[in-house]
This record gives sequence, structure tokens and C-alpha cells, in this order.
Amino acid sequence: MALDDASTALLMQLGESGLPPISDMTPEQARALGPALAEMYGPGPDVEDVVEPADAPVPVRVIVPAGTPRGVVVYYHGGGWVIGALDEFETLGRTLAVRTGCVVVLVDYRLAPEHRYPTAVDDAWAALRWVDEHVETLAGARDTERSGAGPSGRLPVIVAGDSAGGNLAAIVARRARDAGGPAITAQVLVYPVTDANVDRPSYTDPANQLIVSRGAMIWFWGHYVPDPALRGEPDASPLRAEDLGGLPPAAVLLAEHDPLRDEGQAYAERLAEAGTTVSTLLVPGQMHGFFTLLTLPGAAVGMDFVVEEIAKHLAPTP
Repeated sequence: MALDDASTALLMQLGESGLPPISDMTPEQARALGPALAEMYGPGPDVEDVVEPADAPVPVRVIVPAGTPRGVVVYYHGGGWVIGALDEFETLGRTLAVRTGCVVVLVDYRLAPEHRYPTAVDDAWAALRWVDEHVETLAGARDTERSGAGPSGRLPVIVAGDSAGGNLAAIVARRARDAGGPAITAQVLVYPVTDANVDRPSYTDPANQLIVSRGAMIWFWGHYVPDPALRGEPDASPLRAEDLGGLPPAAVLLAEHDPLRDEGQAYAERLAEAGTTVSTLLVPGQMHGFFTLLTLPGAAVGMDFVVEEIAKHLAPTP
């Protein structure tokens, strides 16, 4: 179906600003777009606390909902590994925390081109390991009396992310499998980058050259992994990993009008073929970025899906 009216209106508004496409910007210019969009979202719902622990190996923002937390969601933001900051994703994080009843940890991994591949992956992994070691202080003691604790007495830890953040979530899920931990209960991948191949049909479809285009993705890859020979490594393109078995259950959210649609679908299919439980939702009439563009009606559809999928892995509230 055609792009929905709300997304079309937003694109017209952005077009009237006179800004060039991302592929014609410097990283600094592209980063300036985020705060302007974040102002549209408002502060988000009230939560119990928002803290930035000083002992984390990379900067993180911990959003704690009211009541007894049911789990911890480690969230990696999108932005092509080049743009994105904690302030721009706090409203999303607050919404996730309130809707799921989970502590949400936003990870401020270092960005390219100042910090190229595999820095973002290493930061994402370090943040996950730190969260695993600090669940007691982040979300309370590992106690089977707690509402969110599983049979082992451990609160569930879920990795999640959108776009480049979905790429990082998928990669750390595989790293955790290979390293024998941390134990990840589920992975939530929102229109994830899974492959450096920008010649798939969804990339070349003229109807998908919207807020993120094929040209923009080429620009992102050029800053993050400038050496094309490295882009096929599984820590850059997780779709190319030889073995996707033994991974945690996955929820994959996709947009119809998105250059990344085909690689996201291909990753979901490979997970399923490897025996992983996968739930996939392709939202019609939506473009890349719709999940985090909180003023769009499509964002509510995506959020409902993500919340419902996370709830499958949490114990019921008392």
C-alpha cells in the first residue's frame, strides 16, 4: 500500500526545511537533526527514576519504571552507527519501561567515523555484560519471590534495538551464545541492518527512497566500515553468520517502504530455519524509522507489537 498520510506529511515538512539528504551531509550536520525531531515527542511518561551509573564501561541511561521491575531491556539506538544520542531516545525508553514494566538501559555506544567498526559492537557487548553483572542493583535482587524472576531466580534480560541498533542487538545475541553467556531471554529487532548488500530489491525500489534511502545507507556504511572487505564479517553483517542456531526467541518488526525490509525478512527466515522461535510483523504503509518517530500513528502499532512480544518472556504481574 502507499505510504500513510502522516508519514507523507512529515516528509513534506522535512522537505520544506531545505535540508539536503543525509548522503550529502557531514556527520556533524546529520547529528544535528536528532534533537529537532526529539523535541516533537515530548518528555514521555513519568517513571520512578532515570540514572546514569558512573561505573558502566560505556555511558548508559537507566530508566526505572514504578513498581517491581519484571525484567531488563538493553536497548541500542539506531542512526547508522553515525548519529543518535541518549537524549533523543529517552522518550522511547520511558515508553518502553512503562509499557513493559521493565528497566530499560539505553546504551550510548561510540559513533563512526570517529570510532569505526568494530567499536560499536565492542561497546554494545561491554554494556550487555555490565548489565548482566548489575541486574541486582538495576532491577532488584535475583530472587524467585520477585514477579519477573524465572525458574532460576534471574530476571529476564532482553536485547533490543532499531536499525543499526537492531544490528548490534542481533550481534550481541550471537556473541552471548558463543561465549556461553550472558543469558538472553529474547531479542527484539526493529528494521535491523543485517547485511551490507545494498542491491536487494527493497533497496532499489523507488518507493522506498524516503527518510532513509539507498544512498543514505551507502553513506552510513562508508563511515562505519569504510573497508568493503570487512563488511561481510558476521559482526558487521549478521545475516552472513554461518550458524544462527541456538539463539534466543526473536521479534522482528519491519516496514513496508524501507530499503532494509528484505534483509530484515531474510534474517527472520534464517533464524526460523535454524530453529529459533520468531515473530515477524511487517507494518504496511510505513517507512524506515517509524517506530522511533513517536508522533506517527504507525509508531503505536509497532510499540504494541514490541510490548506484546516482550510480555511473552516475562512472568505475569502479581
